[in-house]
Amino acid sequence: MGKGIWVFAEQEDGKVRKVTFEILSNVRKIADAKGEQLAAVCLGKDIAALADKFAPFGADKAYMVSHDLLGQYTTDGYAKALSDLIVKEQPSMVFFGATVMGKDLAPKVAARVNAGLAADCVSFKLDGDKVIVRRPMYSGKVYAEVAFQNTDIMMASFRPNVLVAAAPDAARTAEVVSVTPELAASDIRVKVLEVVKTAAGKVDLTEAERIVSGGRGMKGPENYAMIEELAGVIGATVGASRAAVDAGWRPLSDQVGQTGKVVSPNLYIACGISGAIQHYAGMGTSKMIVAINKDSEAPIFSKCDYGIVDDLFKVVPALTAEVKKLMAE
Repeated sequence: MGKGIWVFAEQEDGKVRKVTFEILSNVRKIADAKGEQLAAVCLGKDIAALADKFAPFGADKAYMVSHDLLGQYTTDGYAKALSDLIVKEQPSMVFFGATVMGKDLAPKVAARVNAGLAADCVSFKLDGDKVIVRRPMYSGKVYAEVAFQNTDIMMASFRPNVLVAAAPDAARTAEVVSVTPELAASDIRVKVLEVVKTAAGKVDLTEAERIVSGGRGMKGPENYAMIEELAGVIGATVGASRAAVDAGWRPLSDQVGQTGKVVSPNLYIACGISGAIQHYAGMGTSKMIVAINKDSEAPIFSKCDYGIVDDLFKVVPALTAEVKKLMAE
């Protein structure tokens, strides 16, 4: 039996992020091939109730790392608690979700434990006893296959929605290990003063299965009501291009792209978005891309699965009405 394979089980306000289950389900294959235990590692405050969430998706063990100073995510607090546990237990691999938290935490932990890290991966494969991960480079223009060497611990982060979670097996159980990390207030150099929540019930862009995004072609913030109506009908989350966010039409949390959020939904509808490489870098791994733009030369049309060359102000309301009709049948 090897030293163990870990998945950082990201949770917020007592809710485990979906990407955790996606990674656990798929990394189970690596654990089986290498004959190692698979463990979920969950950090927070008063998180004991989450301990049974991980076994159904393949975990053999759940480390529940609880402390008052982990109630609110901070890079310093989480990095120290997780790094100390890694040094103590010496897992061979640690996987993260490439979420806002994961992208912040993974490199800090990797540096502390001297581990190799491949970030923002979209898939992996086994080559004998080697794990090879695939990740985009140069704003998604090329993909690199990355193997690890000269490192005792392999680390990688995976984009949400690129891996498919297996159906949970309710009969599976896992050993639960409660951990109280050595943490002091002096270990945390940054204090969180306020957390601004998004609208209740809104699915985070990185985990959304369907997204409708608007760009410069929307012409103003008032026209996003049209996008929001279509999104509401098909159960989608609303996104935006950087141009729309820079113009103040949408909040930064809606931005999709190289300097915004990286998303991989099953369906991505781009309305009035030219499709510049910076935007494509954030949504190029979408399973289905639909583009609506009146400019037939827009770059988005060379990257989409379906394209409509027409005025979005005619197309989007017509599309919304048609979907409503279909759903009423």
